[in-house]
Amino acid sequence: MTVVLLRHGETEWSIARKHTGRTDIPLTAAGREQAARAAARLATRRFALVLVSPLRRARETAELAGLGAHAVQDPDLLEWDYGECEGLTTAEIRRERPGWTVWDPGPRGGETVEQVGARADRVIARACAVQGDVAVVAHAHLLRILGARWVDLDPRFGARLNLDTAAVSELGREREVRAIHRWNDTSHLLDP
Repeated sequence: MTVVLLRHGETEWSIARKHTGRTDIPLTAAGREQAARAAARLATRRFALVLVSPLRRARETAELAGLGAHAVQDPDLLEWDYGECEGLTTAEIRRERPGWTVWDPGPRGGETVEQVGARADRVIARACAVQGDVAVVAHAHLLRILGARWVDLDPRFGARLNLDTAAVSELGREREVRAIHRWNDTSHLLDP
């Protein structure tokens, strides 16, 4: 069993490096192109289950990547609730809170990293209950935390797992141990 992760394509806020949690913004034209390129990458794969965040940028990515017809929306795949940090860049937040990171102490008025980790754990349990491969289309921080939790690490380990827009990652097993097989692969986005 393999769990294929697909981060949504580029948005105006991802370009600006703004924390985009629950704000429901669309993909840019480039983001739509990225998602379409992911379709070619995933065309030969068959998935027993496709899970997608309810947010537009993820749903649109799933559709353009050829996964939308069978996609099931899962609220556990919503991006981190950034609370007061929503729409702000890290640099803007650090003007008032020097040294701040989303990982520690986290966003005021939003979710803790542990709460996001608990949601990731529920997605992992759902994926592991399926016979066959699973695709998950969601957001950067949520997927980074999911990757960390897949290998039984603290959700804060996600800080060390960079994830670009429209990147494909693969989670699986090395014998009986869950392992990361591929991470942040954007080779499908390179010009031929």
